[in-house]
Amino acid sequence: MEIVFLGTSAGMPTKNRNVSGLAIRRANSKQWCLVDCGEGTQHQLLHTKLSLARLQAIFITHVHGDHCYGLPGLLASAAMSGRTEPLWIVGPTAIQTFIEVMQTATDLHLSYELKYKPIDDDICSLEDLAIEFDVEAIELSHRVPAFAYSFNENRLSNKLDTDKLAQHKVARGKLWGELQQGLNVQLDDGRIVYAQDYLLPLHNPRKIIVSGDNDDPTLLTQAAKTANVLVHEATYTEDIAIKVGAGPQHSYAKLVAQFAHNIGLDNLVLTHFSPRYQNSIHSSPSIFDIENEARTVYSNNLFLANDLDCYSLNKQGRLTKTANKGY
Repeated sequence: MEIVFLGTSAGMPTKNRNVSGLAIRRANSKQWCLVDCGEGTQHQLLHTKLSLARLQAIFITHVHGDHCYGLPGLLASAAMSGRTEPLWIVGPTAIQTFIEVMQTATDLHLSYELKYKPIDDDICSLEDLAIEFDVEAIELSHRVPAFAYSFNENRLSNKLDTDKLAQHKVARGKLWGELQQGLNVQLDDGRIVYAQDYLLPLHNPRKIIVSGDNDDPTLLTQAAKTANVLVHEATYTEDIAIKVGAGPQHSYAKLVAQFAHNIGLDNLVLTHFSPRYQNSIHSSPSIFDIENEARTVYSNNLFLANDLDCYSLNKQGRLTKTANKGY
């Protein structure tokens, strides 16, 4: 599984960070999904090889502008680039209202169908999306209804031990396909080849949770216990969060990291940083303050996301940052 960050700033963009957006896809797949679509998301996509024609679904975590103001331009550009396939929009009901009002006000006619899946307080089934993941929505705590999305691998296929097949002189071809489907086959020389002897064990389905704005990470406890990766906002450090107050609103680094430590999470990615945190270690406050605070309580695999960072989750459940080669 692969993810790329299209925006990692909270509230408004900075010179180095756009507002919220994240792409997720299966490894080597051209199909992909988008989580949140802040203003400028389509500009960020120009730095990747992700095609709007191959976008399967857009998941909006909540209605705040830094998570959805990029929708009008992105949807219009998808039409102008020739998209014809229907596109799922998943999120609070207000997102559908926002899009429909925008279409009416600007006389926007799309060349493809928008299919809406409202979630709101009554969590609906997302089983009929027919995308490359099984997706679950989890309700969070924020000033408006907000959600996290859990992306689970589906349709895992058997893999053959090709070296063993070659060693036992089972010729490549139709029979390999039947063995991969779990069928026993008979060779021309009369030998019976049993599929179970040549099928490699399937890896456990991988799971990535992408959270929207949330001041209570423990709401993700049940889902995160079986997750490989949690992507969660860390808008502040603890001292700034106390000064800002006025919850429910956002999380701070130590709060999220302590949660990740408590549940034994292997990989944690922090994002959605307040613009007050500068990228220089010599600035105050600095983005490194967020990292240092998180590391005081979490010792597993920790990342602070930057715009256009690409990450890969391998079959063993280890997340690594990969070179950005256009994704």
